[in-house]
Amino acid sequence: MSQYQVNATRTGESAVVVNKVLKNTYLLLALTLAFSALTASFAMASNAAPVNIWVMLIGFYGLLFVTHKLSNSAWGLAAVFALTGFMGYTLGPILGYYMATSNGSQLVMTALGGTAFIFFGLSGYALVSRKDFSFLSGFMMAGFLVIVAAFIANLFLQIPALQLALSAAFMLFSSAAILMQTGAIINGGERNYILATVTLYVSLYNIFISLLNLLTAFGGEE
Repeated sequence: MSQYQVNATRTGESAVVVNKVLKNTYLLLALTLAFSALTASFAMASNAAPVNIWVMLIGFYGLLFVTHKLSNSAWGLAAVFALTGFMGYTLGPILGYYMATSNGSQLVMTALGGTAFIFFGLSGYALVSRKDFSFLSGFMMAGFLVIVAAFIANLFLQIPALQLALSAAFMLFSSAAILMQTGAIINGGERNYILATVTLYVSLYNIFISLLNLLTAFGGEE
C-alpha cells in the first residue's frame, strides 16, 4: 500500500471518528436538555424554593468533578444526567419567578430563542470553517479568572452594573467555549463525547441565564 493510500485511509478513519463523536455529543446534549426541562418543570410545578447559591455551587462542582472522573466509563452517562438534572432543577424556581411577571413568558421565550440562535450560529460556523480555536485558551483562562473575581465581589457588593457586566462576560466566555469545544471535536482534540456534552450544556445554561438577566434589565423589569 502506497503512502498516499495510507494517508487517505487514516483521513477516512479520522473523519468517521469525528462524525461519531459529533453525533454522540449532539444526541446526548439533546437528551440532557430535555431532562433538564423535565426537572425544571417539576421544580416549577412543586413551587420549589430557590436553591441557595452555596448549595448550587457545591452541587454543581461536585457533580462536575464526578462526571469528569467517570467520563470514560458507562457511569459517566449517569453522572452527566445527574449534573444536568440538578442544573435544570435549580433553573425551575428562576423560571417560575420570571413567568409570574407581566411579560415573563415573553422574556423567557426570547432568551430561549436567543440562546438557540447563538448556539446554532457558533456551532455552524465552527463546523463549516473547521478552524482550530485552541488559540482562545489563553483568553478563556484570563476570562475565567476575571469572572470568578467579579462573581465573588458581586456576592458581597450586589451592584446592578456589575451584575450586567457579569452577564455579558458569561455570554462571551460561553460563546468562546462553544467555538473551542466544537473546534476541538472537529480537529481531533476531543474524543470524549461526555466531556464535550458537559462543556456545551454549561455554556448553553450560562448563555440562557445571562440573556434572561440582560433582557430583564433592559426591559425595565428590575
